[in-house]
Amino acid sequence: QVQLVESGGGLVQPGGSLRLSCAASGFTFSAYHMSWYRQAPGKERELVAGITSTGGSTNYADSVKGRVTISRDNAKNTVYLQMNSLKPEDTADYYCYARHVFSRRDYWGQGTQVTVSS
Repeated sequence: QVQLVESGGGLVQPGGSLRLSCAASGFTFSAYHMSWYRQAPGKERELVAGITSTGGSTNYADSVKGRVTISRDNAKNTVYLQMNSLKPEDTADYYCYARHVFSRRDYWGQGTQVTVSS
């Protein structure tokens, strides 16, 4: 059974940090590119950051560049999103997304909520 389980969300003050984790199971994690998306209330889901299957390349939305780092540990089947200098506009549900390198088969996690507020 395929699972992507996000954790690490919560309430944080502006300027604070959070580290999101996404634990994968039920598929060959190292054969999948991984991404984090987010969806704020009333807005469309948007890409936050992505990392290739080997971890050799990453990409970021302009809105988070310099504040966010995506990483992965293929031995632990886990992808991370380190978020620093958080702003109220970072408030959203954050989703983990996996896409197979060749077949484009994909999976979504259930999301974790991040709220940035004083």
